[in-house]
Amino acid sequence: MSVVRVDAHQHYWSLAHRDYGWLQDTPELRAIYRDFAPQDLAPLLDDAGIDATVLVQAAPSEAETARLLGIAADPASRVRAVVGWTDLAADDAPRRISRLAQEPLLKGLRPMLQDLPDPEWILDARLEPAIRTMTELGLCLDLLIKPHQIDAATKFALRHPLLPMVIDHAAKPDIAHGRFEPWASQIATFAQSTRVSCKLSGLATEAGADWDAAALRPYVDHLIGHFGPSRLMWGSDWPVLNLAGSYGRWHAASHELLAGLSPLEQEQILGTNAATFYGIK
Repeated sequence: MSVVRVDAHQHYWSLAHRDYGWLQDTPELRAIYRDFAPQDLAPLLDDAGIDATVLVQAAPSEAETARLLGIAADPASRVRAVVGWTDLAADDAPRRISRLAQEPLLKGLRPMLQDLPDPEWILDARLEPAIRTMTELGLCLDLLIKPHQIDAATKFALRHPLLPMVIDHAAKPDIAHGRFEPWASQIATFAQSTRVSCKLSGLATEAGADWDAAALRPYVDHLIGHFGPSRLMWGSDWPVLNLAGSYGRWHAASHELLAGLSPLEQEQILGTNAATFYGIK
């Protein structure tokens, strides 16, 4: 059986749809303020030898989730899993989740926690029916969090041990300013006290345009040391990645950063973990 290479985190969007409130035409975001579609990513996947991708929501709307599922329906897109969105706190969230789960490529949901003013929103009792429904239906939860939300996310994970969860972008450590603590201690506690997985993605963006593999190594080594190769999955976070470099640059740096691991451990991080987690066949 050939080794499966999976990009566990990428996005597509079109500016014509006005549900991307965070995406503004500013100097900081100009590199990604345009449409991105499968034909833009295809040559990058070819160059990197990627077989499949996980397409993740970037707008808090079910309309976007429907669009992503439409893209994924085309096998040529190489999308093999979609992480969508619905309001987990809504009174009818269980019904909405059940309807979404009927889509075979809908593998998980992601609330945009990093944008919420309350760092403990994930602990709100109103979410319990939605979380119970996700667990019963075998859906996964992507945790889009920042360092100040790690403690609440840890409490949530301990409260729901049967719900498969993955931390996006390693909870976005402030690499650009060299801030290792308290992120390092908090993420270590998260890893040691739960079975939650973590995406090796988004680190280049957090490091800024002048990053290199050496700048990322302390963070990557820390993640490997605490999550282990069996609970890490590689992702590009493309096209957000374009803010801090190219797909090829991040892909090459990742191989450099993982070179000390065995071939089997590298295969786990670069594909088989994501394929297992998201049920990619």
